[in-house]
Amino acid sequence: MILVTGAGGFIGFHLSMRLLDEGEQVHGIDNLNDYYDVGLKEARLRILGARKGFTFGKVDLADAGATQALFAAARPVVVVHLAAQAGVRHSLSNPRAYADSNLIGFLNVLEGARAHKVGHLVYASSSSVYGLNTTLPFSVRQANDHPVSFYAATKKANELMAHSYSHLFSLPTTGLRLFTVYGPWGRPDMALFSFTRSILEGKPIEIFGDGRMRRDYTYVDDVVEGIRRVMGRPPAADPAWDARNPNPATSSAPYRLYNIGNRSTIEVLRLIEVLEESLGRKAVRKFVPAQACEVAAAVADTTELERDTGYSPATSLEAGVAKFVAWYREYYRA
Repeated sequence: MILVTGAGGFIGFHLSMRLLDEGEQVHGIDNLNDYYDVGLKEARLRILGARKGFTFGKVDLADAGATQALFAAARPVVVVHLAAQAGVRHSLSNPRAYADSNLIGFLNVLEGARAHKVGHLVYASSSSVYGLNTTLPFSVRQANDHPVSFYAATKKANELMAHSYSHLFSLPTTGLRLFTVYGPWGRPDMALFSFTRSILEGKPIEIFGDGRMRRDYTYVDDVVEGIRRVMGRPPAADPAWDARNPNPATSSAPYRLYNIGNRSTIEVLRLIEVLEESLGRKAVRKFVPAQACEVAAAVADTTELERDTGYSPATSLEAGVAKFVAWYREYYRA
C-alpha cells in the first residue's frame, strides 16, 4: 500500500494516477481546505475514485489522533507526503496556516511513519528554501539558511525534522525540492493558471516587478517521473559523509535531498509570450511592485537525481503550456 497525502491536490492527483496505471494500491488523503477552489479538488478525486485500487479518506494531518489512526489502518509501505499549505505570497498574511499544516502536520506524519516502520518517506520540499542564494543553478550541495518567506522556512524546517527522524530512528527519508510545477489540473493561484484565466476573460494580468524574474518551469509529468524513480530507492547512510565537511544533501543517516526541475531558467515575460501563442490572444499587462518574498531567479541543478535515478525532464515549455491550455479550455469550456 502506498499512502499519498494531498491526493486531491495538483501533484498528488497526477502521482496517484501514475501509480494506479502501474497497478499499485493507493490510499489518498486530503483535508480539502478552501485555499483554492474545493470543486477542482473534488473533481480530481472523482476521477481517482473511479479507478481500481484507489481509496480515499478526508484527514487533517494537523490532528495527531486522526493521523495515527490513518497509519494504523492503512499500514503503508511507502508514504509520499505532498499535503501542505502551499503558496509563497499567502504566507505573508496567514502564517499560522503554514505552521499547522507544514510543521505540525509533518511532525504527525513523521510520527506515524516511525511508529509503523514505513520503508520510505518521500516528501515535497521546495526550491523556495534557497532563499537569498544567488549562485545558479541551485544545488542541493549548497547551504540555504536564509529563506525569504515563511512558507520557505517551513519547508526548510521539514528537511531538518526529517533528518532528525532519520538519525534517531533510522527512518529512510527523501526530500524533493520541487521547482515551479505546472500542467493540467494545476493550482489556480499559480501564474500560468491565473494568466490564462485573465487573458481569456479579457482582464489585465498582474506581473510582479519588471517581468524579468526567472523560474525553472517544470511540467508535472516530469515531476511525477522524478518522484516515481525516487520512491523505489530508500536511502541508506552515506559511507563517504564527512562531519567535518558535511554535504547537506546526504548524511550518516538514511537521508537524501534532491532537486526536481527542468534545468532551464525562463523569464516570466517569455512564459507570457508562449501562453499568448498557445491561446491565440494577447495579454493586457499590468506591472505591480515585486514582493519581498520572491526570489529573482531559480534554476535546478539535478546532477544528483540524474546520477542516482537516470532522471531527465522531457517536456519543453511550449509543449507543456499547450497541454495546460487544452485542459483549461476543456475543463472550463473556455
